[in-house]
Amino acid sequence: LTGNGRTNDQAALAALVAQLGAAYAKDRRPRVIYCPPGEYLIADATTVWASGVSLKGAGAGATRFVLANPGARNAVVALARYNEQLDGAAAERPLSDCMFASFEVDGARVELPKYDTHAKALDLQYMVRPMFRELHIHDTAATGLGCDHLQDGTIQGVIADRCGRLNSGREPGGAGIGIGVGGWGPIERLDIIDCIATGNARHGIFVELQQGKKHRPRGIKILGCHCVDNRYGISDWGAEGLLVASCILCENHEIGFDVSADSVAGVAGHGGTLSECLIDGNGRDGVTIGNTRGPYTVRANRISYNGRHGYYQHNSKDDPTPAREIVIEANDIWKNGIDGVHLGAPTIDASIVHNRIRNNGRRVPGNVSRGGPGVSYTPNGLCDAEAHWPVDAHKGKTLLVAGMTAIVASNREQELHLLPCRPGAPTAWERHPPSERTPYLLRDEASRVRAGIALAAPVSGAWIRGNRVWDNQDRCTQTHALWTAEGVSCEDCRIED
Repeated sequence: LTGNGRTNDQAALAALVAQLGAAYAKDRRPRVIYCPPGEYLIADATTVWASGVSLKGAGAGATRFVLANPGARNAVVALARYNEQLDGAAAERPLSDCMFASFEVDGARVELPKYDTHAKALDLQYMVRPMFRELHIHDTAATGLGCDHLQDGTIQGVIADRCGRLNSGREPGGAGIGIGVGGWGPIERLDIIDCIATGNARHGIFVELQQGKKHRPRGIKILGCHCVDNRYGISDWGAEGLLVASCILCENHEIGFDVSADSVAGVAGHGGTLSECLIDGNGRDGVTIGNTRGPYTVRANRISYNGRHGYYQHNSKDDPTPAREIVIEANDIWKNGIDGVHLGAPTIDASIVHNRIRNNGRRVPGNVSRGGPGVSYTPNGLCDAEAHWPVDAHKGKTLLVAGMTAIVASNREQELHLLPCRPGAPTAWERHPPSERTPYLLRDEASRVRAGIALAAPVSGAWIRGNRVWDNQDRCTQTHALWTAEGVSCEDCRIED
């Protein structure tokens, strides 16, 4: 491998991996490829990886792998590949004893006519004892580190930013770190520790049950990670008993932490725990849980400044199934746009206990529109010299101007601060900022109720006790401590208001 940034090193890397993989197959002694500082061009093809072969650099920035496809515009280029569809990966034929450590992968030069989920940095499946450490992965067309079915694995100190570059935000994948699960049966032992995921098209970090797999696996932990400026921060789309703790989930465009059935298998996570996390300033909701039969526990988190609800119980896909044994306990829930806790889907035996819920309902209901003198635009905001808005009165609202839309992250008396037009983007506008005096519309379709706890769907067997719900602001915004929508039944509940 030359590492000069001009010579295509892919063929040499593939030959070396094949040679060392064959040696490992003979004597079962793992080998390590060390790449000293340099820029290694990997162009027009992907290396099929082999068991017992590790790749180690001199550190991110020093050792760089640059992915490109100038000679094969339809070619999906990744640094390493071993998957079920193309390479016969399976639990009976896993990759064993592979480590990827201390290098950078730049995927910005891969261009494709359409989005492909395999345009990753690492596209690997069915691994035993894999280690991913101290990697910087950025600007890939699809997910950055996208590996499935990892047994006895560790992902530690990985930085993934601006991945999913060709993902619209609604297509599969597009994550910083995306882990498919279910290939090893009822338990997959995997730790994701101290990773940072920023500006990724869909998820910062997610685990997803793969299509056709029978078991939601236990054994997965996500600890001490930062997920900022993604569409979703962390998502549980099909694990059993996922543990998420001590994570920072801030300023994601839609949701900080999500449990739903929007995965390829259409299955939500179950029996997980979210604890001691900072969930702040997300565009829509802080925590959303839906399409799960339960239980799920949300405990001891700070859930604040989110654009709509702090906690939102929901079901997508018109699923009428109630969630059982949801626990919302000992959280600090404050200054969210509408409700602190909003139960918008049926629940059975929920426990909402010992939370401190205050000063929610920051968003002022109703639409606002104006144009003309005093209206101007910046790359990330709007200024209206004649406005007198309460602080955060428009948090979470949709701004429409000049055929473009943006989400309000926060506001001051005469200024709106907007979320970027897509994760990782430098500006709030899909095109250039609108010209001065251009009319704008701030649209709000939410209810005028702004509650600490809102029961908007049938509740059975709930305990709602021991919560402190109050509003101590000069401008009180929380209209109710506890509110039950008209016609909503509460059967066999114990509720203290």
